[in-house]
Amino acid sequence: MTALAAIFIVTQLDAQQRSPRRGRFDAQIKTALAEPYRGIYFLDVPPASLFPIQKTGVSTEPVRQSAKAFLASLSKEDRKKTIFPVDDIEWRKWDNRHFYVRQGVGFEKMTKGQRELAFNLLRTSLSARGLKQTQDIMKLNGTLAELTNRFDEYGEWLYWITIMGEPSATKPWGWQLDGHHVVINYFVLGDQVVMSPVFMGSEPVKAETGKFKGTIVCQAEQDKGLAFINTLNKVQQTKAIVAGEKQPTNTVAESFKDNQVLDYIGIKCNELNAKQKEQLLDLINAYVGNMAKSHAKVKLAEVKKHIDNTYFGWMGGTQKDSVFYYRIQSPVILIEFDHQRPIALNRSSIPTRQHTHTVVRTPNGNDYGKDLLRQHYKLHHK
Repeated sequence: MTALAAIFIVTQLDAQQRSPRRGRFDAQIKTALAEPYRGIYFLDVPPASLFPIQKTGVSTEPVRQSAKAFLASLSKEDRKKTIFPVDDIEWRKWDNRHFYVRQGVGFEKMTKGQRELAFNLLRTSLSARGLKQTQDIMKLNGTLAELTNRFDEYGEWLYWITIMGEPSATKPWGWQLDGHHVVINYFVLGDQVVMSPVFMGSEPVKAETGKFKGTIVCQAEQDKGLAFINTLNKVQQTKAIVAGEKQPTNTVAESFKDNQVLDYIGIKCNELNAKQKEQLLDLINAYVGNMAKSHAKVKLAEVKKHIDNTYFGWMGGTQKDSVFYYRIQSPVILIEFDHQRPIALNRSSIPTRQHTHTVVRTPNGNDYGKDLLRQHYKLHHK
């Protein structure tokens, strides 16, 4: 047998071992995308007119200009791969897993100048903290490649950008960053922004060695969540904590989970005192604050308006070194934080603080700005 034939057989055997699992993933994705978008809802009737088209007074012009500059730097072939209609199903084709085949133009293939323009699009859209965490997650994906020696699957530059619609001051458009452990969907209509779904996480969450030693992510989300559960008194904790131990994975709103009806879990926040409500808002801002400061202020005001109809649920321990999951459910925001089991490093069923997932959604039909887009079409495309 030749060396080439041996390599072919080993490759085929490896593919056969992986194919049943990959086939299940592919079937689930196909089924999910075949469903028309409805959105995530809760077991109640949502308040009317949650997401009206309105002026916020916060300019989106820097985002538009940076998107135009990025597109102008691409070749005709790359532009064709990168630009999609504003209502394209491409919005829903994101995945936080590493093996998924992405659309758009990848950082790995970009020139140094194009990468800087791509990061400038993120810079004008995100806060300094949001940009840093995004870049740090990308770096930690490089650390994961170093630790596993799987540079074909993981890496700092294995992330892709797509643009939906034409960057415009008046018409709807947006952009998407898609890759392992960081996904951002950013919809724009006039001066309104919807930044969801957003996925941020990492395995590992801290680089102990290698090129990016010292890089660490998702600590504010973890620490503020733990601090908040411990501000609750015993009666409040009894309502908030729905499970004393967490499962290997608890998240319910990750990729291809656009259409769901969820029950509320935990304590309703009208049972919190004023100080506890402020602390919960500070926790929520750890996520909302990844947006550029002025847009985050608009979103947080929207969240604050519905704070008494918000729920906080917890699974897991409440000690300093505990692993846990929490969920925040509001008419206008859904947040999940989860310590997950190891996947790429020392695979196990026991959750660890070294593998974290976070998810931010806009429930009641406005992920990807879908409800704003629906209203826009109703007004202008009769």
